[in-house]
Amino acid sequence: MRDVDQKLTLYLAHRAALVDYAARFVGNRAWAEDVVQEAYLRFTAADKSDGEPAVIMHPVGYLYGIVRNLARDWAMHLALERPHEADERTLRATPAPMPNPEQEALYRDELRTVANALTELPDRTRRAFEMHRLGDCTLNEIKQELGISVTLAHQLIRKALAHCTDRLAVGPRLAFPHEPVVDV
Repeated sequence: MRDVDQKLTLYLAHRAALVDYAARFVGNRAWAEDVVQEAYLRFTAADKSDGEPAVIMHPVGYLYGIVRNLARDWAMHLALERPHEADERTLRATPAPMPNPEQEALYRDELRTVANALTELPDRTRRAFEMHRLGDCTLNEIKQELGISVTLAHQLIRKALAHCTDRLAVGPRLAFPHEPVVDV
């Protein structure tokens, strides 16, 4: 039996298992079929540099190695191509990064509610909150600036955050101002 016939017999005997093996890498049986077909072509072309057929000690393992390498290359190629496959419909269906007028009005109301809630806080509590949340100050920096302990700085920030959260849950109140929050 010729070398090509032996390789074909070996390939046909293991073809289904090779397709299953390649499918684990590429995630699709149709693509796995393509990988296995390419592997067979490379398997039959395995010759020495002088044109003589190469002696392969473990032909099944060699064939699996070809499939594995091709499947990994294929999977990597697919992973790199996927982000660029956006078609016209996908781009049109992507929401705009800008809020619509209704959302913008809602966000402005929420911002106004938070600003009003902050004015209801005692000065030290409001300053601690603004320094931490808006000024990116650490608790130690707040401690030094306000002359308080780190624990108290943390408590003031939590109190201010809870107060703003409560006001947001209730919604804007323009007609009935709230009593001021008492400082700790």
